[in-house]
Amino acid sequence: MKKHTIYSLFIAVLVLLGNSVTAQQKQYTVAVVGFYNVENLFDTINQPNVNDEEFTPTGANLYTPKVYLDKLSKLEQVISDIGTEVSPDGLSVLGLAEIENETVIQDLIKQPKLKTRNYQYVHYNSPDERGIDVGLIYNPKYLKVISSQSLNVPLKNADGTPRHTRDVLYVYGMYNGEPMHFFVNHWPSRRGGEEASAPGRALAAQTAKTCIDSIMKDNPNAKVILMGDLNDDPVSPSVEKVLMANGNKEKVKQSGLYNPWMSYYKDGIGTLAYNDAWNLFDQIIVSEAFLPSKQSGFFLHKSNIYKKEFMIQNSGRYKGYPKRTYDFSVYLGGYSDHFPTYLVLLKEK
Repeated sequence: MKKHTIYSLFIAVLVLLGNSVTAQQKQYTVAVVGFYNVENLFDTINQPNVNDEEFTPTGANLYTPKVYLDKLSKLEQVISDIGTEVSPDGLSVLGLAEIENETVIQDLIKQPKLKTRNYQYVHYNSPDERGIDVGLIYNPKYLKVISSQSLNVPLKNADGTPRHTRDVLYVYGMYNGEPMHFFVNHWPSRRGGEEASAPGRALAAQTAKTCIDSIMKDNPNAKVILMGDLNDDPVSPSVEKVLMANGNKEKVKQSGLYNPWMSYYKDGIGTLAYNDAWNLFDQIIVSEAFLPSKQSGFFLHKSNIYKKEFMIQNSGRYKGYPKRTYDFSVYLGGYSDHFPTYLVLLKEK
């Protein structure tokens, strides 16, 4: 019996089914799916046609190879540990935001604690003006990628000219033998104000939703996972009205989307902070097919924010916030200005 696929759920069964003695005999395949905005993971090379000059050795941040390697090491520390409390393999799939290019993904998965997992990746260059993309890394023990696509978000400026932002990454494959669809997002920021910038995020949400609707038309019970830095909270119109992601399991209809982060947000828990207020932009939303626990496939067991003491700033104006990499151009040696999120999925053996 392989330890990476079978996990005797003494604790989880207590949560799911109470203290039944017979229930403790059940065994489950356990899998972990996460998302992490890694905050400006750039290489040190000045790339043409993008605004990355500050992340070069002579730029404003003095972003030297030493700083880059330290950044990779910090991210390795976090990513290698997420989900290991339930599975020795840790993350089976991880969506990434704020990565500059394919090179930084390759460098990240080559870090010693991650290299042994043999992570593979899916990445496309986005037209974003800052040169940042989204990507997906995955453990081939769990996911066999069949196809992928970069979905363009047709954002425009006030004068009608294209405004380049991050594409939505769509990956389809067999996840432990089960068909599954993944969408990785990094929606337009709130620059210019939340209300004024909201149409851009609504458009990004609709880009993903149109593809999801097409999938659901063919198979109303499709397994879909939408993840990302949405730059909006679970109660924002882009999430509640465009995606129609509901935080109440009982109200999620077939082909609908469930947002497990609504209760976190309403309790004042977030993944990033601004002006002493917490937001929960980093969400992983699942289709209704993940909700029934009595099924042959994977179901959603729980959602978590990965937040450790070493990832929290303990002094200065960002005290209590996620420990970021830079304070303007001063290197803080942190991890990211976002906490990662992850889901624990179970499948009965």
